[in-house]
This record gives sequence, C-alpha cells and structure tokens, in this order.
Amino acid sequence: MSVLETKSAGEQYVKSVYETVKKRNPNEPEFHQAVKEILESLTPVFDKHPQYMEEGILERIVEPERQLMFRVPWTDDAGRVHVNRGFRFEFNSAIGPYKGGLRFHPSVNASIIKFLGFEQIFKNSLTGQPIGGGKGGSDFDPKGKSDREVMRFCQSFMTELAKHIGPDTDVPAGDIGVGGREIGYMFGQYKRLQNAFHAGVLTGKAVGYGGSLARTEATGYGTVYFVQEMLQDNGDSFEGKTVVVSGSGNVAIYAIQKATELGAKVVACSDSNGYIYDKNGIDLDTVKRLKEVERKRISDYVNEHPEADYFEGCENIWLIPCDIALPCATQNEINESSAKILVTNGVKAVGEGANMPSTLEAINVFLENGVLFGPAKAANAGGVAVSALEMAQNSARISWSFEEVDAKLHQIMVNIYKNSKQASEEYGCPGNLVVGSNIAGFLKVADAMIAQGLV
Repeated sequence: MSVLETKSAGEQYVKSVYETVKKRNPNEPEFHQAVKEILESLTPVFDKHPQYMEEGILERIVEPERQLMFRVPWTDDAGRVHVNRGFRFEFNSAIGPYKGGLRFHPSVNASIIKFLGFEQIFKNSLTGQPIGGGKGGSDFDPKGKSDREVMRFCQSFMTELAKHIGPDTDVPAGDIGVGGREIGYMFGQYKRLQNAFHAGVLTGKAVGYGGSLARTEATGYGTVYFVQEMLQDNGDSFEGKTVVVSGSGNVAIYAIQKATELGAKVVACSDSNGYIYDKNGIDLDTVKRLKEVERKRISDYVNEHPEADYFEGCENIWLIPCDIALPCATQNEINESSAKILVTNGVKAVGEGANMPSTLEAINVFLENGVLFGPAKAANAGGVAVSALEMAQNSARISWSFEEVDAKLHQIMVNIYKNSKQASEEYGCPGNLVVGSNIAGFLKVADAMIAQGLV
C-alpha cells in the first residue's frame, strides 16, 4: 500500500490544494506559509464534512476575489519624483465587505499582502462581526518623511484605491506604518474624490470625524484579554508575571499598558533597530512619548532611564527570561531557536499581537512543550473587531463611550477564546488553539460560501 493510499481523503485534498497554491504563486514564501498552516489544521473538517471538498471550498478560498496592484507616484519636499507600488487584495466577502489594514513598509510585496489578506478571512470571521477579509499596502516607508511628503503619498495612493473601496464594498484600516496621520490624509482625499462624507469607508479615524474610542488601544488590549482568558482557564493570571513585549508601536504600547494594569511587570520592548531591557519595568509614558509624539527610536529610552540597557538587534529580545511573551512586532520574529530559548527560560504563555510572528517550527516547539499559545488570528483580532464596531457606529451615526467599546471588545475576545477551544476539542485537538481558531473561523465562511452559490 502506498503512502498516499494511507492518507485520509481530507489529507489528500489539503495536500492537492496546497501544491496547486505553490505552483500558481511561485516565490511567495509568506503566502505559502500562511496557507500551509491553515490548510493542514483543517484536515479533520474535510474528513468529517466531505461536502466542503465537493463544493471546492479550499480551491475558492485560497484565490482572492480581486487582486489590485498599482503605481503610486509622488514628489518629495525637494520636488524629486518617486514611484512606489500599491496593493489591495480583496480575498473573501462571503460574510461581509472586505476588511483589513493597509501596511506601509519597505518589505511590502505581493506575498506579504496575500498572506495577511488570507489570514484576515479567518480572523474577521472569529470576531463574530459581519466582515470579510482583505489587506493592502505599499512599499513606501513613512519613516524619515515629512508630514507633507506623507500627505502627498497618501493622496496619490488613495486616488487609485478610491475606485475600489466603499462602506459596503471594502473598508481598509491601518497597519504597520499607517496610523492616524496616514488614515486622515487618505480619508481627506477620498472625501474630495467622492464629494461625499462616507465615514464608514476607513476605520482607525480620529474620534473627531467618525473614529471610535478605544480603537487605538484595541489590538494591544485584545491580545492581553485573550491571554488573560487563556491563563484563567488554566488556573493562572498576569498577576506577578514577568512579560516581554516585542515592538513599540501601537499594538505593543497598549499590550504593555493592559498587562501592567493586570499586575504584570513588562521588562522589555523593541523597535526595528534594537531592544531595551528595564529590570524595574518599562516606563510606558516615556515609550509613548518617544514613539507616538516625538517619533524617535527606542534607543533614546536609556537617555532618560540610565538604569535600563539597550541592545542592538531586535531578534535577541527573546533571550530575556519571562513568564509571558507577547510578540507584537512583525511576521516570523520568533523562530525555532528563539522558541526553544523561551521554553528553556520557563515561558508559560505566548500571545501573538502581530500577524504570524512565530514560524511554524516555533509554534510546534510551544505546543510540544505545553506552553499556552494564542495564535495571531485569534489573539490579535481585537483591532479589527473594534474596527467593525467603528463601522457600526458610523452606520448608525452614533458614538459609544470608551467603556462601552472596551466592554464589547473584552467580550469578543472571550468569545473567540471559547469558540477556538470548543472547536479544538470537537475536532480532536484539545488545547490546540491554532487548530481551533482556524476551524472556527473557516466553518462560518465556508457555510456562507455554500449558501451563496458558486460565486
């Protein structure tokens, strides 16, 4: 009997679709990684429900409904012309309009945007909100640019993107390199082009023109709420724990804040140049001022806190012993070697605040060693969840208080944990929240796709 014959129908189906993805999308390692991780965890679903194979759900869900790539010309303050690439991958609209952030970073390419967009399908489904999956961005780097240069780029970017988005079609938000400043410039250009104030076309807006309270805090808070639920379900908590958080952007800052409020001591954070270690606990006010107001590097922290240490190279932050690790920087920042070091140093829980920050090999290390692991599509879904709440407020032309939004966010994260845990148990992988979150997110989308016919 051949090896292939011993495999279940579900395993054969998943393998066949994955091989097709690799052939159709060569030289896209990030996209391949995301597809492989999700598809392999769905095998028990196809064995239990062969109708999903018969309907070709995987073949359809791995292909974006629409792929956009466009030129973005702009001029710098000296009048020089620059040209960047813009992307928008509208992956799946089975349960709602496309929803997902825009990333402005030099590393952006088709593979990265596709992996982010594919993951977004399942993440958005997990929130319980009526939003589909999409992602976009550009290889433009806002770092070191003046406000005027960023504005000119954003206006040029939106001039093309505006043709393809709308409150009931595709609703972008922010991501790495896209904060309130960039969202404001893009919204202004969209408003000019449409000659209409469609507040629901972008989320992450300032509160003064349709933004939601607690949106800034949502991803970081949500990650900590998820990990808190995961810990409590296993008889533990953040109280008295040592925490390491990678990154020092929006997600990291508010993960630090909420973890500290829950009784933890956060001793390290980073940026793309290096990381700081403060044995007394990170002074969040200093980090927020440096990164959000002054737009400086994290190395400047030690100028005000000489008791802290700064180290070049952000990857070694995972050498620091901790009880809880919250990777909130970027994809694949924790590899197999880093995961083994974290385990050796006694890490109890890992919550992914960034998108796909752990490699497949690292995830296996955590799961094999009994580390509580909150995968990104579940643990960092708080941002898009509150984006959906912002859309709801825009549609009704109302505003909820910070406390109302925060309470809704907290409940959404609790529900995501419970649904992921339940799915992991129902499909034979108890405690494996990677499998559980993938299955829970997939089932809702797959059922909607079947209900709507072959579209």
